[in-house]
Amino acid sequence: MRLSSIAYIAVTFAVGAILCLIAAVFAVNVIQDNSERGVRQALDRAELHWAEVQANGLQVFLTGTAPTEAIRFQALSTAGKVVDAARIIDRMEVTESKRIRPPRFSIEILRNDSGISLIGLVPAATDREELAGDLADLSDGGAVTDLLESADYPVPDGWEPAVDYAVGALEKLRRAKVSVSANQVVITAISDSVAAKRQLESDLSRAAPLGLRLALEISAPRPVITPFTLRFLIEDGTARFDACSADSDEARDRILRAAARAGVQGKTSCTVGLGVPSPNWAVAAEQAIGALATLGGGSVTFADADISLVAAEGTEQGLFDRTVGELENSLPDVFALHAVLPEPEDKAQGGPPEFVATLSPEGLLQLRGRVSDELNRVAAESFARARFGSDRIYVGARLDDSLPRDWPVRVLAGLEALSKLSNGAVIVRPDTVRVNGNTGNQDASAEISRLLVEKLGEAERFEIDVTYQEKLDPIASIPTPEECETEIAAILAARKINFEPGSATPDSEAGGIIDDIAEILKLCGGIRMEIGGHTDSQGREVMNQQLSQARAQAVLNALRERRVLTANITAKGYGEEQPIADNETEEGREANRRIEFRLIRPEPTVEEETTLESLEQPAVDIPDDEASSEEGSTDE
Repeated sequence: MRLSSIAYIAVTFAVGAILCLIAAVFAVNVIQDNSERGVRQALDRAELHWAEVQANGLQVFLTGTAPTEAIRFQALSTAGKVVDAARIIDRMEVTESKRIRPPRFSIEILRNDSGISLIGLVPAATDREELAGDLADLSDGGAVTDLLESADYPVPDGWEPAVDYAVGALEKLRRAKVSVSANQVVITAISDSVAAKRQLESDLSRAAPLGLRLALEISAPRPVITPFTLRFLIEDGTARFDACSADSDEARDRILRAAARAGVQGKTSCTVGLGVPSPNWAVAAEQAIGALATLGGGSVTFADADISLVAAEGTEQGLFDRTVGELENSLPDVFALHAVLPEPEDKAQGGPPEFVATLSPEGLLQLRGRVSDELNRVAAESFARARFGSDRIYVGARLDDSLPRDWPVRVLAGLEALSKLSNGAVIVRPDTVRVNGNTGNQDASAEISRLLVEKLGEAERFEIDVTYQEKLDPIASIPTPEECETEIAAILAARKINFEPGSATPDSEAGGIIDDIAEILKLCGGIRMEIGGHTDSQGREVMNQQLSQARAQAVLNALRERRVLTANITAKGYGEEQPIADNETEEGREANRRIEFRLIRPEPTVEEETTLESLEQPAVDIPDDEASSEEGSTDE
């Protein structure tokens, strides 16, 4: 009986345990299904469709690939609002982030009289201390302010040559902004004059290393003209300017149109500068030029507000009086007119006394004619030695105490005018000073005219016949890179650089050829060129390439030995790749074994195509129809 009770109890417990187990399993499955369904619905509502949900018991697994880390965290947070966060197992992945592009490295270098400042972002590998030290050497004691930031990214190609070039360029620039980036430099600067602007542009362009994109934005201030001068002449029916000044582009154009109506042919120019004595300068100049055209010959000279009009000899007295009277009444306030009608020269009395100074192309100066006294002769000789060199003076002038009192001033003014020419002569007479010769300065005529007006007065007569020659211009005479390439090609077409058989050693005759090429390259400056070595097709291709490279390098080394600047010259061997003749013949193979010099032309950039308003005043060409239509017009 007792055994039966025990068995019954055991069976009861077993059945209960089984029923509990079944209930627990059922409850877990319900929770699992509800959890998975609830999380799935919550993710769908949040539009996180990429996430996958799978429940295993009480645990909820999230899988899938999230676009970003932030969206992955959003999925976790959304699931955590439905089930306990402790039950969520995160097995989600995140799309691999795209590699972050390196930043654009650049430096803005600002230089003025107070110092140098650096602003920008540079690679961490840049030696900022060395850069600041190099700039400190240029600052003449001024402060170097380093405001650079750095980033740990690789140094881009072309960065270091651009920085080195920018530092070197600042040696020539007192006030400038230099923008540097990889393979590119933009220079914005102010020069002291138009001539200095031209020189800077030439020097900076030639110093640029290979592969560098260079943009130059150099401006020059308007010159201060003192005295403010204009000199217009009509001689033998030909009209021209010896000097022309204007205070604005509009005034310049107005003056040049008046000159065209007076008979000036073709193109001419007028310097726009500062220092005008009156805002009515163009009106006065226009009226005076018109009056001279009415007289038919002579000269009109402005020195600030003083005007001197000298009619041609033989001008009718009535025409002179009427024209001068009309001009005096129409001139704007401030301007004062002095008019002269020269009396015919009495040839019976012989020629006037004169002082003559002649400057030869070699620089020899001869002084002849008359001086007023010993003091005048010593002063003239001392002045000439100071201006032309003490060992290049020959003095043959005699004393004449009957000369006019202002003779010493006229002699010294004439010598100073002559000093502005490369060669020529000056003739000083009591009634006139005549200057003629050649120069490499395009503004020499205007400078001489301004000088004589200042020294002698606007009422004095002087004649200037100066010819500009480009070969005498120290800047314009520099050959262009294309001209250099052509000259070297002409040398190599007539004489060939040969080498010892099978070697890179130039033969005995090659030295003279390289000497001539070196002289051309010294005149051309640091232009970008490639020395190309070429061979025939005999032998192995690899060996030919190596031989041609060695020969091109040997020519480059020979130029260095001749003190040629070769920083922008490279050597490259082409082997047999570029034949110019048939390699099947001996003559063709001989032609293919050669050295060539090729100009490297940089690709143009947007910056290089940007043009700034030039302060070199443009020439104005007045069309015939425009000039004729303005005949007789009067500007109030």
